[in-house]
Amino acid sequence: MAQPLMPKATAVWLVENTALTFEQIASYCGLHTLQIQAIADGEVAAGMQGLNPTLSGQLTKSEIERCEADSSARLKTSKPKIPLPKPKNKGARYTPISKRQDRPDAIAWLIKNYSELSDGQIGRLIGTTKQTINSVREKTHQNSQNIAPQSPIYLGLCSGEELEKAVIKARKKTDKTIINAEHDETKTSPNLSIMSPDSDN
Repeated sequence: MAQPLMPKATAVWLVENTALTFEQIASYCGLHTLQIQAIADGEVAAGMQGLNPTLSGQLTKSEIERCEADSSARLKTSKPKIPLPKPKNKGARYTPISKRQDRPDAIAWLIKNYSELSDGQIGRLIGTTKQTINSVREKTHQNSQNIAPQSPIYLGLCSGEELEKAVIKARKKTDKTIINAEHDETKTSPNLSIMSPDSDN
């Protein structure tokens, strides 16, 4: 069985939001039961944002409920309505004309679920422009009323591996920015012990 997009993030969501057993989650995500136990205990993936597999169409709520009712059952991934694209190693991304109308839906989904992605990353993932991304974000797109957020993976605009790499890169950059900001704040904070008068004088 194919693993879900971002297995560890999916496991985090399933642990936090379902009554599935560790064995069921481990089997679906391709992880060891002890890893799921560690996630539940906060020892692994602490602070990681969970990925809801029902939003991307990988699982249905009824499938989760079926397995919650039967601990011996195993989750089955939903079949995508559109064949997943084959990854290309080189060259700029080309979006077929037939899929270009789906890009606003994919942009809205990425903005909603992965706000840490930069406009440049979104543009490279699905082959669109910053202008289009801004128009979707600001709801000024000519087709705003009809935009329905959908996973770009299941629309066939990018692969799960490409999205996972982009999200990991974005989160590392965000974490680095936060650390640098905290470091700068520490450096610029006044030393109160020096500024306070000497009580012995």
